[in-house]
Amino acid sequence: MHTKAEHTPCDHILHITLGEGAVRGLLITGAETVREASSIHLTTPVATAALGRLLMGTAMLSTMLKEDDASVTVTIDGGGPIGKMICVGDKESVRGAVDVPTVAIPARADGKLAVGAAVGRNGRMSVVKDLRLKTPYVGQVELQSGEIAEDFAHYFVTSEQSPSLVSLGVLVAGDTVLTAGGVLLQPLPGCPDELIDQLELRSPLFGELSRELAHEPMEGLMEAWFRGLNPVILESTPLSYRCGCSRDRMEKALIALGKEELTRMTLDEMDGATLHCHFCKASHHFSTHDLIRLLNRAMR
Repeated sequence: MHTKAEHTPCDHILHITLGEGAVRGLLITGAETVREASSIHLTTPVATAALGRLLMGTAMLSTMLKEDDASVTVTIDGGGPIGKMICVGDKESVRGAVDVPTVAIPARADGKLAVGAAVGRNGRMSVVKDLRLKTPYVGQVELQSGEIAEDFAHYFVTSEQSPSLVSLGVLVAGDTVLTAGGVLLQPLPGCPDELIDQLELRSPLFGELSRELAHEPMEGLMEAWFRGLNPVILESTPLSYRCGCSRDRMEKALIALGKEELTRMTLDEMDGATLHCHFCKASHHFSTHDLIRLLNRAMR
């Protein structure tokens, strides 16, 4: 049984550079964010790990946005038993949902959660960046493994032409999220080959980041991982699980359905209609009178 854990929120994203600015990076600590998602969606351990990794990856993308009110939507549909996963992020928060939060499959041979098998690899990752322009940016890539970190790395090099080292991890014990985090490193143009070689040599260290976070905060791990590479923290930004749904937004969504659909709902739903938010499970009921009022607005 899931219970909402009481923890002091401490999730954050460290924006760093290495090698005198030759590499930019993001280091994410996100256990509280994943705990909140798990509590809302009542996820099994493997679903928690999968959704948690996607939340961390989406947070990486969204914190890189320059526009204050911009957002990123990442969707993964790999054909696995977990179904489709979707996450939305802005500069300081993320939210997400999964089709089958109750998915349960055996662990891998090494004892780790079988995230790749749950997600599947016969599908795509879709990234939609709403930069508050007329047309959003849309990028799609074929899934590489369904383990999510490798899929994000493939997205960065394919759609953004930014070769990247990506590691994502969520450590789960039963229904309890112990740690969650992520690492993103991107060599900038002109980065010395020797520095890139050093990052590749040290990359196996990041693969155990969720276990390492159980013993050492991200700031300490950064010093250990990048010793000799001159790691510099540029800033630290907060991260949280937050949904911006409201009755007003749901009214706008209903109006966006159009006159025909609203007319059908008004005639067919004698007791009105109830809309449920996929991200936070909030419900908003609209009476027949409400639907008629919205229909009148849609017809203006």
